[in-house]
Amino acid sequence: MTDTTEIQASPRPDIAELDRSDILYALDMGWKDFRRAPGFGLVFSGVYVLGGLILLFVSGGFVSQTLILALGFPLLAPFAAVGLYETSRRIELGKPLDLYQIFGVIWKEKDRQIPWVGAIIVIYFLFYSFLAHMIFALFMGLSVMTNVTSSLDVFLTTNGLTMIAVEMLIGALMGFILFGLTAFSLPLLVDKEIDFMTAMLLSFEAVRENFGVMFLWAIIIAVYVVLAMIPAFLGLFIALPVLGHATWHLYRRALIHPE
Repeated sequence: MTDTTEIQASPRPDIAELDRSDILYALDMGWKDFRRAPGFGLVFSGVYVLGGLILLFVSGGFVSQTLILALGFPLLAPFAAVGLYETSRRIELGKPLDLYQIFGVIWKEKDRQIPWVGAIIVIYFLFYSFLAHMIFALFMGLSVMTNVTSSLDVFLTTNGLTMIAVEMLIGALMGFILFGLTAFSLPLLVDKEIDFMTAMLLSFEAVRENFGVMFLWAIIIAVYVVLAMIPAFLGLFIALPVLGHATWHLYRRALIHPE
């Protein structure tokens, strides 16, 4: 007998007005969730740390392997985030932190909407990579034969400094756009039955309507991650799960679901 049961789509949530106290609350709750379930946090953050170390290791000349990993990692990384969100969701609901249940949710996501978000991230990465190369060629086209590994003087020219400024500006803009599309869409997809395009657009709308607060949140994430990477990526084992759990709690305050 064929199962004809259809999953009902979740209603569209309302967007709340955030302030800085919501960020402090989210960080506090993120730390508490990490302390409540440190094992899950260490496992899921290990995906990011291991991926970063592998990319660093193979970047010494194995271009094809680096490209494959760089393209594949954005497809796999969201599943680690799903584990952190599901852990926080179960803590919030008072459900047991069952290993099978949490990893079961991650496994089920492969047939839902999360992989599409990963695919969008890959496409976005490819577009930015192409754009970055175009900017480099535009400003440094006559200097491409310079061995930049032995001399960085070419970047200290007017063209070089202008190229760096433009790359940083465009990179920051595109990075924030991607941040806006994914800030709340991933936890929303874990929490509710909604298609990935609607989730990403809702996320971007929530970030736009709370631009000041979310810009501060983006800076906090960047600072935490950069500082955590300094001691051989080891700080990421704490920073990433705390930020992941905190993202769940910020999402819960940013999007108000009808009862």
